[in-house]
Amino acid sequence: MSVFKVFKDKMKEFFYRFLVTDKILINIRFKHRLGRKVELENPVKYNDKLQWLKLHWRDPLATKCADKYEVRQFVTETIGSKYLNDLYAVYDSVDDIDLDKLPNSFVLKGTHGSGFNLICKDKSKMDWKLEFKKMKRWLKTNYYWSRREWVYKDIKPKIICEKFIEQDDLEELRDYRFFCFNGKPKFITVDLSINDKKRTRRNLYDLEWNLMDEEIFYPKELDIKINKPEKLDEMIKLSKKLSSKFPHARVDFYYVKGKILFGEITFFHQSGMGEIRPLEFEEKMGSWLELPIPHR
Repeated sequence: MSVFKVFKDKMKEFFYRFLVTDKILINIRFKHRLGRKVELENPVKYNDKLQWLKLHWRDPLATKCADKYEVRQFVTETIGSKYLNDLYAVYDSVDDIDLDKLPNSFVLKGTHGSGFNLICKDKSKMDWKLEFKKMKRWLKTNYYWSRREWVYKDIKPKIICEKFIEQDDLEELRDYRFFCFNGKPKFITVDLSINDKKRTRRNLYDLEWNLMDEEIFYPKELDIKINKPEKLDEMIKLSKKLSSKFPHARVDFYYVKGKILFGEITFFHQSGMGEIRPLEFEEKMGSWLELPIPHR
């Protein structure tokens, strides 16, 4: 990393932490990303309501569920440990990672934010000096400051190592995401190429697995047929249980070799700044989200 980039990142962090309030930063970023002013006084649209939740909703359980390590206990207590991916290790420091003790393939994740993922298919082919530097930056980053997603603010940064999983047909790993409103799943998205944002496609399905016309940020994938998971009904029931205590949650699963594996729980999908097409669908999503009494 160049000296200029380090300086730029430090200045950006200083700006986020000390020069702007939550509300001001939300207004700035929202207008930049979606091209319109956010409505916080009487929000109607989905993205606007997510910004309201950033400012007015607080729940310690949501912080636990946003933590990629602590959420495992919640999943175990709520639906059972059989839905968890295998955990190899938990690290407080990058220096604690002993590659010799890990299998040839695995996944490393930062527990305290979004996008802190390292996919290792063959550890002999990785530039570990570079990757260790990257992970050290993860541990120094408080994801809260740049997006004001308060669920991440007080998470103690760790790195977890999990089993590397592949789709049955060796196609791209599919991320099944259940959008739940007050404990009720309303629709599902399937993301492909989830680790390559330039190639990501996203299909929306209703609960009967009919492809929907609407889009959220990414374009549809129409060339690859995504079959209905045989255990879709079970996945729907699991998403209900995991989201029941929250006004809104996106519950993610993988479905590999006939087995359902928990992915994560997200409370602010794309930080509430992902374009939804058409606009009428964003309003419909907003109508599903019943805002709680503001936190005092």
